[in-house]
Amino acid sequence: MIRVLIADDHGVVRDGLGRLVEALPDMELVGLAADGEEAVERARTAQPDVVLMDLDMPRLDGIEATRRILADRPETAVLVLTSFSDRRRIMGALEAGASGYLLKDVDSDQVAEGIRAAARGESPLDPRAARTMLNARAEPDPLEPLSQREREVLALLTQGLPNKLIARRLQISEKTVKSHLTRIFRELDVTDRTQAALWAERHGLAGEDRR
Repeated sequence: MIRVLIADDHGVVRDGLGRLVEALPDMELVGLAADGEEAVERARTAQPDVVLMDLDMPRLDGIEATRRILADRPETAVLVLTSFSDRRRIMGALEAGASGYLLKDVDSDQVAEGIRAAARGESPLDPRAARTMLNARAEPDPLEPLSQREREVLALLTQGLPNKLIARRLQISEKTVKSHLTRIFRELDVTDRTQAALWAERHGLAGEDRR
Protein backbone atom coordinates (compact mmCIF):
# COMPACT_ATOMS: atom_id res chain seq x y z
CA MET A 1 0.00 0.00 0.00
CA ILE A 2 1.44 3.36 -1.07
CA ARG A 3 1.01 6.03 1.58
CA VAL A 4 0.26 9.37 -0.11
CA LEU A 5 0.26 12.94 1.20
CA ILE A 6 -1.22 15.69 -1.00
CA ALA A 7 -0.09 19.32 -0.77
CA ASP A 8 -2.01 21.92 -2.77
CA ASP A 9 -3.39 25.30 -1.76
CA HIS A 10 -6.47 25.03 -4.01
CA GLY A 11 -9.17 23.22 -2.06
CA VAL A 12 -10.98 21.86 -5.10
CA VAL A 13 -7.77 20.42 -6.54
CA ARG A 14 -6.65 19.07 -3.18
CA ASP A 15 -9.96 17.37 -2.48
CA GLY A 16 -10.19 15.98 -6.01
CA LEU A 17 -6.74 14.44 -5.77
CA GLY A 18 -7.65 13.08 -2.35
CA ARG A 19 -10.70 11.32 -3.75
CA LEU A 20 -8.61 9.93 -6.59
CA VAL A 21 -6.07 8.44 -4.19
CA GLU A 22 -8.76 7.06 -1.87
CA ALA A 23 -10.41 5.28 -4.80
CA LEU A 24 -7.26 3.38 -5.74
CA PRO A 25 -6.85 -0.04 -4.11
CA ASP A 26 -3.06 0.18 -3.87
CA MET A 27 -2.92 3.60 -2.19
CA GLU A 28 -3.76 5.12 1.18
CA LEU A 29 -4.35 8.84 1.69
CA VAL A 30 -2.46 9.78 4.86
CA GLY A 31 -2.89 13.55 4.78
CA LEU A 32 -3.82 16.78 3.03
CA ALA A 33 -1.89 20.04 3.29
CA ALA A 34 -2.94 23.50 2.16
CA ASP A 35 0.54 25.08 2.12
CA GLY A 36 4.21 24.23 2.26
CA GLU A 37 4.54 24.60 6.02
CA GLU A 38 1.65 22.23 6.60
CA ALA A 39 3.12 19.78 4.08
CA VAL A 40 6.38 19.63 6.03
CA GLU A 41 4.52 19.13 9.32
CA ARG A 42 2.18 16.46 7.91
CA ALA A 43 5.03 14.59 6.24
CA ARG A 44 6.88 14.49 9.55
CA THR A 45 3.95 12.85 11.35
CA ALA A 46 2.28 10.82 8.57
CA GLN A 47 5.53 9.45 7.07
CA PRO A 48 4.20 9.11 3.51
CA ASP A 49 5.83 7.09 0.78
CA VAL A 50 4.94 9.75 -1.80
CA VAL A 51 4.12 13.44 -1.44
CA LEU A 52 2.15 14.92 -4.34
CA MET A 53 3.46 18.48 -4.22
CA ASP A 54 2.18 21.73 -5.73
CA LEU A 55 4.81 24.45 -6.15
CA ASP A 56 3.12 27.81 -5.63
CA MET A 57 1.71 27.78 -2.12
CA PRO A 58 1.47 30.32 0.72
CA ARG A 59 3.83 30.50 3.69
CA LEU A 60 6.33 28.11 2.09
CA ASP A 61 6.60 27.18 -1.57
CA GLY A 62 6.76 23.63 -2.84
CA ILE A 63 10.45 23.73 -3.68
CA GLU A 64 11.50 24.66 -0.14
CA ALA A 65 8.91 22.28 1.32
CA THR A 66 10.39 19.48 -0.81
CA ARG A 67 13.87 20.28 0.47
CA ARG A 68 12.74 20.23 4.11
CA ILE A 69 10.67 17.06 3.77
CA LEU A 70 13.56 15.16 2.22
CA ALA A 71 15.98 16.48 4.82
CA ASP A 72 13.70 14.97 7.49
CA ARG A 73 12.79 11.82 5.60
CA PRO A 74 14.96 11.08 2.55
CA GLU A 75 13.12 7.83 1.80
CA THR A 76 9.98 9.79 0.90
CA ALA A 77 9.48 10.47 -2.82
CA VAL A 78 8.19 13.92 -3.75
CA LEU A 79 6.26 14.10 -7.02
CA VAL A 80 5.60 17.63 -8.21
CA LEU A 81 2.18 18.29 -9.73
CA THR A 82 1.95 21.88 -10.93
CA SER A 83 0.67 24.19 -13.65
CA PHE A 84 4.13 25.52 -14.49
CA SER A 85 6.66 24.16 -16.98
CA ASP A 86 9.31 26.91 -16.91
CA ARG A 87 12.95 25.99 -16.51
CA ARG A 88 13.47 27.67 -13.15
CA ARG A 89 10.71 25.77 -11.42
CA ILE A 90 11.60 22.44 -12.99
CA MET A 91 15.28 22.73 -12.14
CA GLY A 92 14.54 24.15 -8.70
CA ALA A 93 12.23 21.26 -7.84
CA LEU A 94 14.63 18.60 -9.11
CA GLU A 95 17.60 20.23 -7.38
CA ALA A 96 15.57 20.19 -4.14
CA GLY A 97 15.25 16.43 -4.56
CA ALA A 98 11.87 15.92 -6.25
CA SER A 99 11.57 12.49 -7.85
CA GLY A 100 9.39 13.63 -10.74
CA TYR A 101 7.52 16.51 -12.33
CA LEU A 102 4.00 16.37 -13.78
CA LEU A 103 1.74 19.11 -15.10
CA LYS A 104 -1.83 19.53 -13.86
CA ASP A 105 -3.46 18.98 -17.22
CA VAL A 106 -2.56 15.28 -17.18
CA ASP A 107 -5.44 12.87 -16.64
CA SER A 108 -6.12 10.97 -13.44
CA ASP A 109 -4.60 7.73 -14.75
CA GLN A 110 -1.31 9.53 -15.41
CA VAL A 111 -1.33 10.99 -11.91
CA ALA A 112 -1.93 7.54 -10.43
CA GLU A 113 0.82 5.97 -12.51
CA GLY A 114 3.15 8.83 -11.61
CA ILE A 115 2.59 8.13 -7.91
CA ARG A 116 3.27 4.43 -8.45
CA ALA A 117 6.42 5.18 -10.44
CA ALA A 118 7.71 7.56 -7.75
CA ALA A 119 7.01 4.93 -5.08
CA ARG A 120 9.08 2.43 -7.12
CA GLY A 121 12.00 4.83 -7.12
CA GLU A 122 11.48 5.98 -10.69
CA SER A 123 11.38 9.57 -11.97
CA PRO A 124 8.14 10.32 -13.85
CA LEU A 125 8.65 13.44 -15.96
CA ASP A 126 6.08 15.18 -18.14
CA PRO A 127 7.34 15.28 -21.76
CA ARG A 128 6.97 19.07 -21.82
CA ALA A 129 9.10 19.38 -18.70
CA ALA A 130 11.68 17.05 -20.22
CA ARG A 131 11.72 19.15 -23.39
CA THR A 132 12.22 22.31 -21.35
CA MET A 133 15.19 20.73 -19.60
CA LEU A 134 16.73 19.62 -22.91
CA ASN A 135 16.30 23.08 -24.40
CA ALA A 136 17.81 24.62 -21.28
CA ARG A 137 21.08 22.84 -21.94
CA ALA A 138 21.54 24.90 -25.08
CA GLU A 139 20.52 28.19 -23.51
CA PRO A 140 22.56 30.14 -20.96
CA ASP A 141 20.79 30.56 -17.64
CA PRO A 142 20.85 34.26 -16.69
CA LEU A 143 20.54 33.24 -13.03
CA GLU A 144 23.46 30.82 -13.14
CA PRO A 145 25.61 32.96 -10.76
CA LEU A 146 22.90 32.90 -8.08
CA SER A 147 22.23 30.17 -5.55
CA GLN A 148 18.75 28.68 -5.26
CA ARG A 149 18.10 30.74 -2.12
CA GLU A 150 19.24 33.92 -3.87
CA ARG A 151 16.89 33.12 -6.74
CA GLU A 152 14.03 32.77 -4.26
CA VAL A 153 14.90 36.13 -2.70
CA LEU A 154 15.00 37.75 -6.15
CA ALA A 155 11.63 36.23 -7.08
CA LEU A 156 10.02 37.63 -3.94
CA LEU A 157 11.69 41.00 -4.51
CA THR A 158 10.08 41.19 -7.97
CA GLN A 159 6.70 40.74 -6.29
CA GLY A 160 7.35 43.93 -4.32
CA LEU A 161 7.87 42.27 -0.93
CA PRO A 162 9.96 44.21 1.61
CA ASN A 163 12.86 42.51 3.38
CA LYS A 164 10.76 41.74 6.45
CA LEU A 165 8.18 39.79 4.44
CA ILE A 166 10.84 38.05 2.36
CA ALA A 167 12.50 36.93 5.60
CA ARG A 168 9.17 35.69 6.97
CA ARG A 169 8.27 33.87 3.75
CA LEU A 170 11.64 32.08 3.57
CA GLN A 171 11.98 31.70 7.35
CA ILE A 172 15.33 33.44 7.48
CA SER A 173 16.49 36.61 9.24
CA GLU A 174 16.29 40.09 7.73
CA LYS A 175 20.06 40.27 8.06
CA THR A 176 20.37 37.19 5.88
CA VAL A 177 17.98 38.70 3.32
CA LYS A 178 20.14 41.84 3.17
CA SER A 179 23.22 39.68 2.70
CA HIS A 180 21.57 37.81 -0.17
CA LEU A 181 20.47 41.07 -1.78
CA THR A 182 23.99 42.48 -1.59
CA ARG A 183 25.31 39.49 -3.53
CA ILE A 184 22.38 39.55 -5.97
CA PHE A 185 23.01 43.22 -6.77
CA ARG A 186 26.69 42.50 -7.29
CA GLU A 187 26.15 39.48 -9.54
CA LEU A 188 23.47 41.24 -11.64
CA ASP A 189 25.55 44.44 -11.77
CA VAL A 190 22.73 46.58 -10.38
CA THR A 191 22.69 49.01 -7.48
CA ASP A 192 19.24 48.72 -5.91
CA ARG A 193 15.95 46.80 -5.67
CA THR A 194 14.31 48.69 -8.53
CA GLN A 195 17.13 47.90 -10.92
CA ALA A 196 17.09 44.26 -9.83
CA ALA A 197 13.34 44.05 -10.49
CA LEU A 198 13.81 45.68 -13.91
CA TRP A 199 16.60 43.21 -14.69
CA ALA A 200 14.28 40.33 -13.79
CA GLU A 201 11.54 41.79 -15.99
CA ARG A 202 13.90 42.14 -18.97
CA HIS A 203 14.86 38.48 -18.59
CA GLY A 204 11.26 37.32 -18.32
CA LEU A 205 11.57 36.43 -14.64
CA ALA A 206 9.44 39.07 -12.94
CA GLY A 207 6.39 37.75 -11.09
CA GLU A 208 7.17 34.09 -11.83
CA ASP A 209 6.23 33.01 -8.34
CA ARG A 210 2.72 34.40 -8.56
CA ARG A 211 -0.21 32.08 -9.01
